[in-house]
Amino acid sequence: MKIAILGGGVAGIASAIAFRQQGFDVTVHERRPADENIGAGIVVWPNAAFVLAQFGLLDEMAAVAGRPRAMRRLSRHGDDLGALDIGLIDARMGYPSLSVLRADFQRILTSRLRSLGVAVQYGRRVVDIDTSDDDAARVHFDDGSMLTADLIVGADGRMASCARRYVTGANTPIYQGFVNWIGVHEGEDIAFDVDAISDYWGTGERFGIVPVGRHTAYWAGGAAQDAVGARDPAAYHDELLRRFADWAAPVRHIIAGTPAARINKIYVHDHDPVPTWHRHNLVMIGDAAHAALPTSGQGACQALEDAWHLAHCVASHPDDLGQALQAFTALRFQKTAGIAMAGRSLASSLFDRDEAACRARDDNSRRADFTQLAMAMADGWSRHLPLRVGVPG
Repeated sequence: MKIAILGGGVAGIASAIAFRQQGFDVTVHERRPADENIGAGIVVWPNAAFVLAQFGLLDEMAAVAGRPRAMRRLSRHGDDLGALDIGLIDARMGYPSLSVLRADFQRILTSRLRSLGVAVQYGRRVVDIDTSDDDAARVHFDDGSMLTADLIVGADGRMASCARRYVTGANTPIYQGFVNWIGVHEGEDIAFDVDAISDYWGTGERFGIVPVGRHTAYWAGGAAQDAVGARDPAAYHDELLRRFADWAAPVRHIIAGTPAARINKIYVHDHDPVPTWHRHNLVMIGDAAHAALPTSGQGACQALEDAWHLAHCVASHPDDLGQALQAFTALRFQKTAGIAMAGRSLASSLFDRDEAACRARDDNSRRADFTQLAMAMADGWSRHLPLRVGVPG
């Protein structure tokens, strides 16, 4: 079986690895002209660590990653709002949680794919997908070339997915009313607590710091904003300094110490969940299928799960692609839809601009049963994976 994958991000590269491990013939087509460092960092939760282990990459990823043991919630001024014990999640799921820079994450995945004999083809921008006379998807590129394959995997992201347009008839993402500035700080001017992720909550604003090492961390500063605005990279650093000027010292210091060139600004979009992920011989995965907000904490993790499950479904039904794609969608829809909706719910709370509502939210956090929360997260993320839930690994 020949498989063509549209997209060279996490979902695309991971699915190519998973298919190659099953012995399939794979090509990967990426619209960007070259491999680029996009994003800041990723928390590899245990469900994603399981997939990396199946790829033979968990030890290599752990060598460049942090190992957070807690997620602390704090007010904008640094007051304690409670903490989630990540160690409980790891023990219950049997795999570690890792914090890793996205550049390292993508580099390790891409290197593994090359070792399997597949190189990403860059500069391959899809302009249309249509259907041939024999009910097979055909992919048209901007250079005039066309691609067909036994299976086409649409891993082309949330913002302009041709695969989603082909499957559902529409691919316009939904702006969720907030912006994220993201960045990476590397330098000995700050010594981070490597055991803890820090999540600062304000009124209509949020700032998260995720250590990767003693002197390296990635971060995201979010704020409610009614409409998508202009992008001016030269202004991002000053915007952050002004907006978070009276926040706790760690927030101010990491902003001040991050070079402007390491800061990006994202107007955050997602998609409504849809129960149909395939049409003919094309299936969409990752953000194209179930884009979740960063507040879900599971975007890259669910892309890895997609890759592993899809390859296994196809390998289990080698003579009936339709049955394989139906089985894959049935397996993945409810889980990813729940994660997407949970991400929206948390975002609605974090970026609420009503001060009374935010005070009530903070009070609820102080009273929360974080042990029960950790157990619920572990159980939900373990769904449909062969993990020994409740048995430390």
